[in-house]
Amino acid sequence: MLRAVFRRHAAGVAVITAAGERPTGFTATSLTSVSMDPPLLSFGVGTGSSSWPVFATAGYVGVHVLGEHQRELAATFARSGADRFAPPTRWRTGPHGVPLLAGVPAWLVCEVTARIPAGDHRLLIASPVAGDASGAGRPLLYHQGCFNALRD
Repeated sequence: MLRAVFRRHAAGVAVITAAGERPTGFTATSLTSVSMDPPLLSFGVGTGSSSWPVFATAGYVGVHVLGEHQRELAATFARSGADRFAPPTRWRTGPHGVPLLAGVPAWLVCEVTARIPAGDHRLLIASPVAGDASGAGRPLLYHQGCFNALRD
């Protein structure tokens, strides 16, 4: 029932990245603003995911808000077994060694402050230390199992 209800809940789409032996990342719809004072955000990571071993110990993460023009990028980072950082993905190394994706409307580099067990996931709490919200594009949304754009 929970899955059916949340299929009807539109959510923003983000890609979360971290530096490990190789850069890693995944598509997330669980990104949430937690607090403004101090500034904190959260997102969930599945402990069975291929990304979890890096996120289990990463001190810093990249949070990328995707635009409606980035459906394929969202799909790449959601696809199991994909080489997510291979071309055509464009990225660079940012503050604290965090992989930063190019062309996103907004990004943050955050310090991980907590990892809270939550069923088959961990809820990561993180504090922004750098960022940029000057990119172009309207937000990408996830609804009914598909990536969507806002309608006017």
